[in-house]
Amino acid sequence: MIQRYRTLLAIPDALGFVIPGFVGRLPAAMRALGCVLLITGANRSYALAGVVTAVLTLAQAMTTPWLGRLSDRNGQRPVLLLALTVHSLGLSGLILAVQLQAPIWTLLAAAAVAGASVMPIGSLVRARWAALVTNMAIPGSTLRQAYGLESVLDEVLFVVGPFLVAALAFGLFPAAGLLAVLVLVTIGTLGLATNSRTAPSPVRDRSSGKSSAIAIAGMRVLVLTFVGLGIIFGSIEVALLAFAKERDSSWAAGVLISLFTVGSLVAGFIYGARDWRGRPERRFALAVAWLFLGTVPILLSGSVSLMALSVTLAGIAIAPAAISSSTLLTALLPRSAITEGFAWFSTATIVGGAVGTAAAGWAVDHHGARPAFFVTFTGGAMALVAVLVGARHVRSEPVYA
Repeated sequence: MIQRYRTLLAIPDALGFVIPGFVGRLPAAMRALGCVLLITGANRSYALAGVVTAVLTLAQAMTTPWLGRLSDRNGQRPVLLLALTVHSLGLSGLILAVQLQAPIWTLLAAAAVAGASVMPIGSLVRARWAALVTNMAIPGSTLRQAYGLESVLDEVLFVVGPFLVAALAFGLFPAAGLLAVLVLVTIGTLGLATNSRTAPSPVRDRSSGKSSAIAIAGMRVLVLTFVGLGIIFGSIEVALLAFAKERDSSWAAGVLISLFTVGSLVAGFIYGARDWRGRPERRFALAVAWLFLGTVPILLSGSVSLMALSVTLAGIAIAPAAISSSTLLTALLPRSAITEGFAWFSTATIVGGAVGTAAAGWAVDHHGARPAFFVTFTGGAMALVAVLVGARHVRSEPVYA
């Protein structure tokens, strides 16, 4: 199993974008928490920290598909360098504004600029894998293994990122977390920008009827599904925190959240290394169904030990769903829209996460942890309904060449 990943990374130039790609998207798991720690560390309110972080996150969600589309049409390098410049100015401006106790509107403006210029690094890396496999005429199973590797790396960064930003902010000074974000973004972005050999060639010849990835019905089904998955991810952390606190076991909250991620990480490692028979749309539907069914024992669990088992079993479905959806996206979209398509996944997850967090937070405040888990259940149901209703639009043959 490990040998398959070694073989994958031995492909010429693969490590040249996998390593900077991981470094460049590690801040995805650090930026929001770093923003909160920066503002609260400067003796500003948690409410302000929440508003500023929300502005940054929503600005990112709005512009991510557009940045992906620009990369498809103009090449990754110029968009990477432009976005890095703007993001550096926005993030530096936010840090400076907080340190100077500047008016609230300056924090919001800087957060909007920083968020709007966040490049979808994970989307760029997956687009490079698709181009590399196509250009080298490598078997399609290799691309699925590559997506499996990227899903595992996504889980790793969401384990490492929050710990790193918290350690820096508490161990050094409040701004250290976001300064680390700026350093990592710069290293990763420049690493990708200077490795032009693996970047997909820009494709500008796109007819008006096929100008956007979201114009394809199958993509809309996948995006709606990812909104539902985002609701699961956004709500379950809030609900697990409340669940552990209600049982006087606050210490268990971090463990439960980690087990949800660990289940996905292990499943992604195994799933990506195996050769699977059958169509990817069926595997995607099964993974989403598993995740939905996994929310039922989460909703019903009454003890920390049962909850630990429940979240681990549910988490197993996350990575297979992500890997099979990536395979479907590559089949549904032309090469000229691959990066934009992956960026839509990011936007859908962010939007769903925001809805899930807000809904679960309201439920906890008014009714406790159990109703908050119902938000998680609802997100799973929404994702499964989207897959089942839109099944005829999601198929593995290319819609157009």
